[in-house]
Amino acid sequence: MHDAFPTKTLSDKEPTDLPGADGRLLPWYRLLTSYHWFVLFVAALGWLFDCMDQQLFILARPDAMKALLPAAWPEDFYAGMVTAIFIAGWATGGLIFGILGDRIGRARVMMWTILIYSVCTGLTAFSVSVWDFSLYRFLTGMGVGGEFAVGVALVAEVMPDRARPFALALLQALSAIGNVSAALVSMGLGYLAQTGRLAHVGAPWQLMFVVGTVPALLALLIRGRLKEPERWKHLAEGGAPVRRGSMAELFSDPRWRRNALVGFVLACSGAIGLWAIGFFSYDLIGKILTAQGMSEGDVTYWKGVASLVQNGGSVLGVYFFSVLTYYVGRRPAFAVCFFFAILATAGTFWYLRGIMDIYWMIPIMGFWQLSLFGGYAIYFPELFPTRLRSTGTSFCYNVGRYVVAVGVLFQGTLTSWLAGFGGGDKALPLRYAGVVMCTVFVFGLLALPFAPETKGRPLPE
Repeated sequence: MHDAFPTKTLSDKEPTDLPGADGRLLPWYRLLTSYHWFVLFVAALGWLFDCMDQQLFILARPDAMKALLPAAWPEDFYAGMVTAIFIAGWATGGLIFGILGDRIGRARVMMWTILIYSVCTGLTAFSVSVWDFSLYRFLTGMGVGGEFAVGVALVAEVMPDRARPFALALLQALSAIGNVSAALVSMGLGYLAQTGRLAHVGAPWQLMFVVGTVPALLALLIRGRLKEPERWKHLAEGGAPVRRGSMAELFSDPRWRRNALVGFVLACSGAIGLWAIGFFSYDLIGKILTAQGMSEGDVTYWKGVASLVQNGGSVLGVYFFSVLTYYVGRRPAFAVCFFFAILATAGTFWYLRGIMDIYWMIPIMGFWQLSLFGGYAIYFPELFPTRLRSTGTSFCYNVGRYVVAVGVLFQGTLTSWLAGFGGGDKALPLRYAGVVMCTVFVFGLLALPFAPETKGRPLPE
């Protein structure tokens, strides 16, 4: 198998590197044992299903709002509201389970979070109003938020140093399979609804959430074999008392406080760009195609296609970040991706007009927006010591979701407010809102001068 990255010589090897027969360093994947692969497989599945749940929600949201809201209630506003509630749950769960991950173990908490988001996703299918729908999404968000922080901390601590960034990038890239799975589910259910085969089973949006219960099976796999990382066990079983999972310690130390705040801004910028802009591209496509006379089943199908190509672009974007950061470092890689995320997202929202545009605009936008998330998976665990790694990563990636929730709510409010300027074009307010909201990517660029460069450095202890 050919190594996609340049091979270092022995003169600049890291302590965990092993030389091959020709005196050159082995490719990163040759450093992994069967247990390393098992850990990566389990963590990738957990995040894969996590992302599938998120994507199912995004795809089902417009039809769910139509079914659950009275006719006179503004769908754009409530779509933003339930998304904000979901993300607030994400932030709450991320904070709680991130701390627990440092205190009682990564593997145990990962199992809990997967069970929570699976069960509560299934309950969402039985919603009878926007209010119980919102409650279930909040609880689902708690599980979703907790899973990422403990998952990346687990992988980061188990992997050899040189393999760590590539393994974390692979974990993030494989999450797109979850998004693609959601797209295929949406397309399949859209086709069945169009042919009338779901008439006595349930609405497509309800069945999407039923599919979201599948990840609960993964918890059985985790319970049986997954072990806590040796780094964490050494701290937990050591004789000297160590404060694990302490927010007070995270912010009392100037180094960790700066890293947490920088990571917070980076995550907020990318997450608002994805959740308050990028994922509303499906709503934009729905409005455009509905105005062109397409049926609900056809619109559902094409939104599935959009999700499919967007996530195809995201896989390449995450891989691109891992290659770019190998050459230039973390900060320059983030700068490139934030800059092009602005251009690609604004261009998509302003110029997308029909089906053919879905095939090239949406994947380009997905490439640049999701490349940032590949960076988060690599970078955030490198900012904090073992005793605070899950807590710090969770703070950066998840607590910033409170700000993201406000951003999503603002996007829905802005779209509703601009409805009077559409002149009969229901897509135009969403176009205006999407372009205006692209300014959030600038905040990520402004945070980079304060971000430490971690390329080539071992995890802090």
